[in-house]
Amino acid sequence: MGDTSNRTPASPAPILQTTTDGVLTITLNRPDALNSLNRALMEQFRAALAVASADASVRALIITGAGRGFCAGADLVEQSDTPPVSRGQGISDGMTSHFNPLARDLAAFPKPTVAAVNGVAAGGGVGLALACDIVLAAKSATFIQVFAPQLGLVPDMGCSWHLPRLVGAARARGLALLGDRLPAETAAQWGLIWQAVEDGSLLPQAAAFAAKLAAGPTLGLVRTREVLAEAFDNDLAAQLELERRTQFELGNTDDFAEGVRAFTQKRRPKFTGQ
Repeated sequence: MGDTSNRTPASPAPILQTTTDGVLTITLNRPDALNSLNRALMEQFRAALAVASADASVRALIITGAGRGFCAGADLVEQSDTPPVSRGQGISDGMTSHFNPLARDLAAFPKPTVAAVNGVAAGGGVGLALACDIVLAAKSATFIQVFAPQLGLVPDMGCSWHLPRLVGAARARGLALLGDRLPAETAAQWGLIWQAVEDGSLLPQAAAFAAKLAAGPTLGLVRTREVLAEAFDNDLAAQLELERRTQFELGNTDDFAEGVRAFTQKRRPKFTGQ
C-alpha cells in the first residue's frame, strides 16, 4: 500500500442529498462559509434539480443548510479562473452563468418545494428561500438584505421581485435600504415566510409539510403556484381566463378523477401525481 500521509483530503460535497418517501432533501453543505454560493455548489444544485425534475418518484423537495446558517448568499471570496475586464462585468457574468439560472430552476421546479431556514439567510440566500413554495424558519433564524447597505449593490437572486410582493413596498424598501436583520417570527408576521417554529422542530415540521405535498396532486399544486404568481400582473378578466385554461388541463388528469371518486366515496384520495 502506498504512502497516503501527504495526500490532500477530499473536499466535502457542496450539497448533500437524501430521499425519503418521495421527498428529496438537498442540504447546502459549506457550513464553514455559512453555505455561501460558489460555482461548484450551484452547479451541483442545478444538476440535482434537473435529475429530480425528471424522476417521477420525487414528489416534493426540501432545501436546508448544514451547520448554523442557511445560506449567506454569494461567495465573495471565490476567484474566477479568467479575471473579467471589470468587477461589474464579473458580477454580471456570474449572474448570467450561475445565480440567475439557479433561481429560475428552483422557482420552476415541477414539484412542490419547502425551504427549512435553519439559521441566517443573507443576500442571495433570502432569494433562494423565497423561491420555494413554503418557507419555514427556525425562531433563531434571521433574514438580511446585505446588497445595498453593505455592498452598494441592488437585491438579486429574485429578492427585488419577491420582497414587494410578499411584504409590500414600504417594508421591502426598509429591508433593502437599511439592511437590518429581520427575525424569523417577524418575517412570519409580515408574510415573508409561512411559519417560524422552534429550532428543534424545524426539520420535522418541514418533513411533515413536504410529506403532505408529496402525497398531493403534484400538477395541481404546481399549477396553483403558477396561477397565483400570474395574479399580480393580470386584471380580473385575464385571471379568470387563466383559471379556465388551467382547469381544462387539470380536469383531464388522473388525479382529478381520483379526487372526484374519493369525494363521492367519502374517503381520502390517493393521488399519483399523474
